[in-house]
Amino acid sequence: MTLDPISLAQALIRRPSVTPIDAGALDVLGEALADLGFTIRRFHFGEVDNLYARLGERSDGAPNFCFAGHTDVAPVGDAAAWSVDPFGGDIKDDRLWGRGAADMKAAIAAMVAGVDMHLSVVGAPRGAISFLITGDEEGPAVNGTVKLLPAIAEAGEILDHCLVGEPTSVALVADTIKNGRRGSLNARIEARGVQGHVAYPDEAHNPMPALLDLAQTLRARKLDDGAPGFQPSNLEVTSIDVGNPAHNVIPASATARLNIRFNTAHQGADLRTWIETEAARVAERTGVAIAPHIAVTGEAFFTPPSSFTELVASAAEEVTGRTAKLSTAGGTSDARFIKDYCPVAELGLQNATAHKVDENVLVEDVRTLARIYATILTRYFPK
Repeated sequence: MTLDPISLAQALIRRPSVTPIDAGALDVLGEALADLGFTIRRFHFGEVDNLYARLGERSDGAPNFCFAGHTDVAPVGDAAAWSVDPFGGDIKDDRLWGRGAADMKAAIAAMVAGVDMHLSVVGAPRGAISFLITGDEEGPAVNGTVKLLPAIAEAGEILDHCLVGEPTSVALVADTIKNGRRGSLNARIEARGVQGHVAYPDEAHNPMPALLDLAQTLRARKLDDGAPGFQPSNLEVTSIDVGNPAHNVIPASATARLNIRFNTAHQGADLRTWIETEAARVAERTGVAIAPHIAVTGEAFFTPPSSFTELVASAAEEVTGRTAKLSTAGGTSDARFIKDYCPVAELGLQNATAHKVDENVLVEDVRTLARIYATILTRYFPK
């Protein structure tokens, strides 16, 4: 290996690229890719800087293998609670420490090193290798991958398969590969009545019973029994807020928040319509004005087991000796956008410390992941 993934990961971690600030992280990555012969293009949307880099040429029979990820990171929280500098990229106890170590700067570095290994052994690919990297995955995700994909498509780029480097592993590196993700729906439901004295309820209109009735109606529905590759969908009421410090005052308004993580048995629009319909029924029955504010932040998607997922899994097994599990559990990722352009799977480091204080990964795991990525490329682009 001529390119050290640890040194590159350290250089990336030392750029405090908290969404939407890039802080030079894409400059570091772009320089490393340019040294390997990649053509680099930067795309700015709003406050966000994004990168697309390609090595080689795609044509019929010569595919474009894309690696996707993000250099932006979550905020560090209480910096005083960290035992290391969150942006120091320190190595101690055989671990690489810092914000982005797990999610997912070290995985990006591993892929760059994997490409370097592949080129040194196999040579230039019969096709193209590309990197699709955003600075807006940990934030609102409106100026990153979702805009970068149509921008490169308009420029004539075609992606045939994509591997996302999100931290998918659980106990051991490459023990889990994501081949789908659940969708996510957030709802904030406002109920408005008439404030009054509790001793004179006829002169007030309490919004709380109506809001609780609606929450119970929504919770009572069994959404499904699961879908191929997915666990059952679940709805969770996450908050009911009134902001009423008094015992003898009926509040004028109340708000509930809920989230639905749904599988491919549903579309976000259908769940939105269901919530709006039930809210209207409760409002009509109770006379309380109910206003749902709903955002579908991602649709469920599934990449069925295929030659592509088998290639990724067999490459991981070749390097680690372990059989990886295909999974659709966990939160959302930018794969939800990529799936509209090509088959996509996700494979990265352990998720255990992602977004936490003292985020870290084993140094050897980063090097193992680089070898896995190199093996994936060698199987994808045989001699």
